[in-house]
Amino acid sequence: MIERARRLMMITVVLPVLLVFASGVAAQSEKLPPLPYQPVPGFLTLPRGFNFGETSGIALNSLGHIFVFHRGSPSLVEFDAEGHFIRAIGEGLFTKSHGLRIDANDNIWTTDVGSHTVLKFSPEGQFLMVLGKKGMAGEWWDVFNYPLFDRPSDVAFGKDGEIYVSDGYGNSRIMKFDREGNFIKTWGSKGTAPGEFNLPHSIVIDAAGRVYVCDRTNRRVQIFDSEGNFIEEWTHVGAPYGLCISKENFIFMADGINNRILKLTLEGKILGAFGQPGKEAGQFGLAHDIAVGPGNEIYVAEILNWRVQKFVPR
Repeated sequence: MIERARRLMMITVVLPVLLVFASGVAAQSEKLPPLPYQPVPGFLTLPRGFNFGETSGIALNSLGHIFVFHRGSPSLVEFDAEGHFIRAIGEGLFTKSHGLRIDANDNIWTTDVGSHTVLKFSPEGQFLMVLGKKGMAGEWWDVFNYPLFDRPSDVAFGKDGEIYVSDGYGNSRIMKFDREGNFIKTWGSKGTAPGEFNLPHSIVIDAAGRVYVCDRTNRRVQIFDSEGNFIEEWTHVGAPYGLCISKENFIFMADGINNRILKLTLEGKILGAFGQPGKEAGQFGLAHDIAVGPGNEIYVAEILNWRVQKFVPR
């Protein structure tokens, strides 16, 4: 009887607190203006018998072609702007797909958390460069004083072609290389203080050279200058999984835990949001990566739903 009374007392005390907290979260969410976007179901035409696995990466080139990186075979595939399948790239080179970027010259870059590598391909799909040592996780390969990765998550590019890698699940740091792949510097370590990370998951660079990093497990975006000096952090954006910058210099973010898409200014002001958990069109199952097309179309890669969704402005 005493134990039962204790449980009832706990419910009486805790439940109102939880309800107030939940209503506060809901109210906060309702304050975000909805982004006027609608889904375009079935926009990709897949070859007969081909299916996506866990879909981790999405990117577009200057022609508007759509590149999808997923955990199936072939892992990296290209579609034209209308969604028609064109080709597979780098067959047999990937272990566990993660990040995907296309640089200003339409070179294709992949990050592989299974092989601990970053690969660069030409626009024609020819392999050009590898960073890291395939199958070897670590900080440095001491025999050759060679930088290693431990499950790198993403890659971004400076105005002079510098390469920034978020190194990622294991090392919790940012690595900077010159355009030829020569190591320049690193910053960050595991932790919660400014300049520390708990899974740097996505990285983008704006026209002024500021580096935006999704510090995923710390649930914040950290901003640095091009040399890694801390500028500020955003702690109001949910759980940042994927980032991209549109041609109008807005940031679009995939909030993977809350399964929504946010639009922000470069100063971190949230302009709107859409999405909710689920499997229907317009819903998300772990929104992992995001890209924005030339007409402000939004593409979202989902891990749990094994798909890419396309959204267009209403």
